[in-house]
Amino acid sequence: MLTLSRASLFFAISCTGWAQTVLAQTNVTTYQYDATRAGANTSESILNKANVNTTGFGKLFSYGVDGFIYGQPLYVANVTVPGKGSHNVVYVATENDSVYAFDADSGTGGNSTPLWQVSFANSASVAPVPSGDTGCSQIAPEIGITSTPVIDTSTGTIYVVAMTRETSGGTTTYVQRLHALDLGTGGEKSGSPVTIQATYPGTGEGGSTLVFNPKNYKQRPGLLLLNGIVYTAWSSHCDIGKYHGWLIGYDAHSLQQVSVFNATPNGNMGSFWSGGAAPAADANGNIYLVAGNGSFDYAQGGPDLGEGYIKLSSSGKLAVADYFEPFNYADLNAGDLDTGSAGVALIGDEAGSAAHPHLMAGAGKEGRIYLLDRDNMGQLHAGSDSQIVQSIPGVIGGLFGNPAYFNHLLYFCGSGGFLTAYSLSNAQMSKVSQSSHQFGYPGCVPTISANGTSNDIVWALEPSVGLRAYDANDLSHELFDVTQNATRDAAGQTAKYAVPAVANGKVYVGTANSLAVYGLESPGSSAFAVANAASGDVGSIAPGALVSIYGSGLAAGTTTANTFPLPLTLGSASVSVGGISAPILYASPTQLNIQIPFEAASGATTITVSVNGNAALTTPVTIQSSAPGTFLLQQGAGAVVNQNQSINSSGQPAAAGSVISAYVTGLGAVSPAVSSGLPAPGSPLSRVVGDVTATIGNAPAQIQFSGLAPGFAGLYQVNIVVPTLAAGRYVLTVSVGAAISNISTIAVD
Repeated sequence: MLTLSRASLFFAISCTGWAQTVLAQTNVTTYQYDATRAGANTSESILNKANVNTTGFGKLFSYGVDGFIYGQPLYVANVTVPGKGSHNVVYVATENDSVYAFDADSGTGGNSTPLWQVSFANSASVAPVPSGDTGCSQIAPEIGITSTPVIDTSTGTIYVVAMTRETSGGTTTYVQRLHALDLGTGGEKSGSPVTIQATYPGTGEGGSTLVFNPKNYKQRPGLLLLNGIVYTAWSSHCDIGKYHGWLIGYDAHSLQQVSVFNATPNGNMGSFWSGGAAPAADANGNIYLVAGNGSFDYAQGGPDLGEGYIKLSSSGKLAVADYFEPFNYADLNAGDLDTGSAGVALIGDEAGSAAHPHLMAGAGKEGRIYLLDRDNMGQLHAGSDSQIVQSIPGVIGGLFGNPAYFNHLLYFCGSGGFLTAYSLSNAQMSKVSQSSHQFGYPGCVPTISANGTSNDIVWALEPSVGLRAYDANDLSHELFDVTQNATRDAAGQTAKYAVPAVANGKVYVGTANSLAVYGLESPGSSAFAVANAASGDVGSIAPGALVSIYGSGLAAGTTTANTFPLPLTLGSASVSVGGISAPILYASPTQLNIQIPFEAASGATTITVSVNGNAALTTPVTIQSSAPGTFLLQQGAGAVVNQNQSINSSGQPAAAGSVISAYVTGLGAVSPAVSSGLPAPGSPLSRVVGDVTATIGNAPAQIQFSGLAPGFAGLYQVNIVVPTLAAGRYVLTVSVGAAISNISTIAVD
C-alpha cells in the first residue's frame, strides 16, 4: 500500500483549509477566495437558500473604522491574539492607512473593539495622500491602502501596500511601502516594511530606463501571493500624465524585490487596475492580467501590450508567455473603453472541451464577453476575434471588477444592467437567467457561497444600496435584499467595485466608515445544523466521523484541542451523542467540531450541547452505520494526494496506474478498534470493516487500503489505483456498501 509520511499528510490537510482544528471552515486569504479569482467559497455549510431571507438573515453588528474600506475583507479561523486568546478574525484595511483585526463572530463585550489596529499615518508629517495632490478624485478624500491585502497562513502574515505623504524639513515626498504584518499582533515582520521602487528598460523620459514614480501610481488591484512571491500591480490616477502598467514582485520572506514587468515600456499607459481585481494565477505558475488603454505594438515585434490580456510566466524573471489583443483595440483606446476595467476568472476544467480544456473569461467597458483558451490565447486577428473560443458583443454593460464562475455557470454584472448567468459547457456559453433588479453604475462584482455543489448563492453589493443575495441557479429568485428591512440592515455607502466576503456563516461588508457583519438572526441558543465535516451534508453522520455543529451560544470562547486524547470539554462546552461524551477538536460560540463516538449506536438519537455544565441545546439526529464524506478543496476538487506526495490538481494530475490517497470521514467501524478521540496507530493499521469501493469517472477503481489515517482522529484514508483514462478531470466517489460520498473531482494525466 501507499505510505505517506506524517509531515506530508499534515501538509496536505492543513494547506487545504480543512485541518482538524478548523473543519468545515474556509479561510479567506486573498481576493475572491483563491488565485483563480473565480469567486466561489464552496465550503459554506451554514448559509443556504432556505435560511438566507429577510426574516432569518440580516445585519448582526458592525465595527467602526477610520476610513473607506476598498479591499475585500479577509478571514482566518483560530488566530491566537496575545492576551486575548483564540479568535476567528476578519481583517480590513482603510484609505486612512490603517489595518484592523476584529473578532469575526461577535461585536459585543470584549470584542466590541479591535483585537488590534495598526496605523501607518502616525503623525502630521506622515499621512494618507489627499486626493487633490494627485489631481484625481476617483478615490477621495484620501488615498492610503486601496487594494485587497493577501494572507499567508503558513507564516501567519498579512501583506498590505500603503501610500503616504511625508513631510520633513519643508520637503514633501510620496512613498509606497509593502508591509508584512503578524496576523496575531499586527507587528511588522523582519525586514518589513520595504519601500517600493522599480526601474525597467525602455525609452523612458529622456533616457533609456523607466523609473517608477510612487506619486503617479495607486496600488489598485488586489495582491497576489504565488510560490513565495508577493506581486503588486499598479495603475494611474485618472489617466494623468505618462504612466505604465507595472507588476512588481517581492520575496514573501525577505521582502527583497525579485521581479519587475512593464506592459508598455516603449509607449504609454496600459495600466493594471481591473476595478480592484487581483491578478489571476494557474497551477503552473502563470499569471494573468488585463492592461487598460495604452500603446500596442507587440504584433509588430515591439514590447507594448496595452489594451490586452497578458499571460506571464513567473518561473525566473517575469516574461510574456502569450497574449490576446481585441481586434478593435484602436477603437477601444480612442473611446476609453479599455478591456482592463475588469480582471479575469479562470474556469474549472469541467467546463472545457477536448480542444479547449483550460478556459478563462473576462470583459471590459465595451460590454463584450471574451472566453479565452489559456493554452492558446489567440494573440491578434485583424477584423474579428474569430480566433478565440467566444467573443460575444453588447450583451452586458461595461464590466468593472470581475466575473465569477461556479459549477458550469458564469456570472456577469455590468454597469446599468442585470446580474446575468451564462451556462458554460463544452467550452460554449449561453445565457440562462438574470436578476429582475437592474443595477446602476458600476454594476456589481458577484461572489458565490456554496456547500460543495449545493445551496449555491450569489452575493452582490450595490454602492448606494447595499447587500443582495440570489439563488445561483435562478437569478430571478432574489433571496435577500437589504432594502426590505433597511432600518435593521442598512450598512452605509460601499466603495465602487467592492466585494463582500462570505465565511463560516457570516457575510462581511466594508463601507465608508465601518465593517458590517451579516448572518443568521438567532435569538437564544439554537442549532442550525449538524453536518458531515467533509461534505457539509446535514445529517450525514456515522460512528467515528468528524462532524460540525452550527448554532449560537455553543461555547464560552474560541479554542482548539492541541493534545491527544481529544478533550471532552473545550471552551466550557461539552457534547453528548445519545448520552455518550464526544471528543471535541474545536469550539467557538458558533461552531463545534467533534468526533461522533465509535460507541454510538446506529439509529435515531439526540445530540446535546452543554456550556458550563448547563444544557444549551438538544437536537435530534439519525446515525448511520456509514456516511462517507470526501473533503473538498476549491471548486469541488477532492482532497487527494498523489503517489509522489503532491496535492492533486490540474497542474499536478495523477498518472494512470498510480496510487492516490483520498481523505474522507464517516466510513464507520474499523478493525482493530481505536478509542474515540485517540489518533490512529501506524501499526497495526485500522481498516474499515465495511465494503469500500470507489469510482473515477464511470470506471471502478481498485482499493489498496481503506482505514483510519495514522496520527489523526476521525480522519480516514482511502488509497486508490487510478484506472486508465484520457487526460482530464473526473468525478471521484467513495462508497461503503450502498452509502455514497459527495461528489469531488480529481485530475488525471
